[in-house]
Amino acid sequence: MLKLLRYLRPYRQMVFLTMLFMLLQSIANLYLPTLMSHIVNEGIVKENTAYIWTTGGFMLLVSAGAAVLSVAASYMASRSASGFGMRIRSSVFSHIERFSLEEFDKHGTASLITRTTNDIAQVQQVLNMMLRMMVMAPMMCIGGIIMALSKDAELSIVIIVAIPILVLAIFGIGSKGIPYFKAMQGKIDKLNLVLRESLTGIRVVRAFNRIEHERGRFNRANEDLTATAIRANQIMAGMMPVMMLMMNATSIAIIWFGGLRISTGHMQVGDLMAFLQYAMQILFSLMMASVMFSMVPRASASAARIHDVLSTEPVIVDREQASVGKASAGGDVVFDQVTFRYPGAEKPALSDISFVARRGQVTAVIGGTGSGKSTLASLIPRFYDVESGCVQVGGMDVRDWPQSELRTNIGFVPQKALLFTGTIADNIRYGKEEATTEEIRHALDIAQATDFIENMPDGLDTVLSQGGANLSGGQKQRLSIARALVRQPGVYIFDDSFSALDFKTDAKLRAALKSETQEATVIIVAQRVNTVMDADQIIVLEEGRVAGSGTHRELLATCSIYQEIVTSQLTEEELA
Repeated sequence: MLKLLRYLRPYRQMVFLTMLFMLLQSIANLYLPTLMSHIVNEGIVKENTAYIWTTGGFMLLVSAGAAVLSVAASYMASRSASGFGMRIRSSVFSHIERFSLEEFDKHGTASLITRTTNDIAQVQQVLNMMLRMMVMAPMMCIGGIIMALSKDAELSIVIIVAIPILVLAIFGIGSKGIPYFKAMQGKIDKLNLVLRESLTGIRVVRAFNRIEHERGRFNRANEDLTATAIRANQIMAGMMPVMMLMMNATSIAIIWFGGLRISTGHMQVGDLMAFLQYAMQILFSLMMASVMFSMVPRASASAARIHDVLSTEPVIVDREQASVGKASAGGDVVFDQVTFRYPGAEKPALSDISFVARRGQVTAVIGGTGSGKSTLASLIPRFYDVESGCVQVGGMDVRDWPQSELRTNIGFVPQKALLFTGTIADNIRYGKEEATTEEIRHALDIAQATDFIENMPDGLDTVLSQGGANLSGGQKQRLSIARALVRQPGVYIFDDSFSALDFKTDAKLRAALKSETQEATVIIVAQRVNTVMDADQIIVLEEGRVAGSGTHRELLATCSIYQEIVTSQLTEEELA
């Protein structure tokens, strides 16, 4: 947790003022019992009314000052902790944005969301408490012991005996609860994962009538978390009764032995009352420490998880020699003996892939499910790095490109069309922020999306729900294609982006794309023969290897894998 405290640096003055105010408040609280003892000894016992009023009024001023200091310290602590939380959330989010897909696969999206929200909230809450208590608790404990000794050193033996017993009890209870608090964070991850899968996949859940199954998964994860939380709180709940038992036992012992000392004339009544209050302040400070002791383990586990994210360096980074403008915009895309395997996989997803996708031509990639088509497409914008060989864009290895410039030069349409909450125009401008309305309309015309948008009441200003849930699959794909077209890149990658389109729309879209992308390199990944048969070059993949390459007619004559794909999709009349 200490490693995260660097995010408090901009709030150094507030932290200092918080500690100063808490110090002054502690001094005021420690002074009040002494004033009370003076009122009893000098005022009540001696029947000095004027002294009672004077000292009582001064006590009220000290109490009011302590209250003002407490409010000010709480305000400063809250501001500091909130600012700390804001800065660390921004830092974690910015760091996660630098992650390659490998880091996302490693940590998991649900876990990253939990760490950015719940874990940071835990640390922020404990920090807020620590800023106030890290001064107050030791000051009240040490100051209380000193003041108690000044009142009666012999009676202080009661406190000296009580404190070690109480500390051992707190340590014993807390050490048993720590593992449960650490386990809770992992189980919150699991709950978030189940919840996220159930909500994002609600259509599939309902289509297969698996609502009860998902409810059971959620209930099991929820009950597992609840059982751990109950067990942890059951252990920590034992702390309060122990504290109260020790406080009451200490009070009885002080009153008992203090009464004996008063009867022998070694102590005054007011001093006994003050001594009793100092004892309670000491034990109360230990109680505050015990509360922190119960919260710090969970915050420490959260801090470790946050630090784990921040200390994870992306495997894909710009090389030192990478510089803007070295390669030409657009240009050929070259795969030179590329082999790639996913982290932890036994066999490569792609093996010895070599081909050239030329500028001004359409290169299609086709193959069965799991043949490596989407993996191949993801290597061009450098979502992953190759194991051996190289991928070149514009005459330069993609690893030598600055990532931002490389991806600016690529219009990527993913397999799953993803839209963001906002208007249609906002989603298209995601591809080019400064795009004009005319450029947006042109991109939509090419993507064959103008017709259905014009039928919407608000046109381009129509607000899309999360993930574009108020659109059909084909509509989402066309908007996703328009988003890539509007940036007019040198390389287009369509990763199975026409799968939800009907054959008529598919044909019209590809015809419109030809005139729009004459100066660009176009790579189309597809499973439908109709989508790829007009391509200038078709690459056939089978189990991560190139099984054949050429035009549609050349492959029909030379590649048995392509023949199988074609005959499974086209009739004899279409083949003829």
